[in-house]
Amino acid sequence: MITRISSGAPWEAKVGYCRAVVAAPFVFVSGTVGRNPETGELPADVEGQCANALTIIGRALEAAGTDFAHVVRVTYYLPERADFEPCWPQLRAAFGAHPPASSVVFVGLIDPTMKIEIEVTAMLPVAG
Repeated sequence: MITRISSGAPWEAKVGYCRAVVAAPFVFVSGTVGRNPETGELPADVEGQCANALTIIGRALEAAGTDFAHVVRVTYYLPERADFEPCWPQLRAAFGAHPPASSVVFVGLIDPTMKIEIEVTAMLPVAG
């Protein structure tokens, strides 16, 4: 069974994707940028964008029945190498004692004001 989770963001309908897909035992969270989930505004700094992206991802994981402790893979996409290190404290805090496998790719994002996009794959917790 496949369950699709929408965040309600207008881009999902425009582009044709959803925030996350649950295909047990995995949860796949789409690449997530740092727009404020309440206002849609994009902070100018990478730290603010990273915080917003993590908030959106956390909500998607919760809606899927999992959390950051069950993330097994993360990919970070950034246009600028120098913007990655300022995010490290937030990333360490999000993943805590359960760091996932990860990759970082330096690429152009769809909007030149975007500084980071984060994509994760998580597992559903084992009942027991």
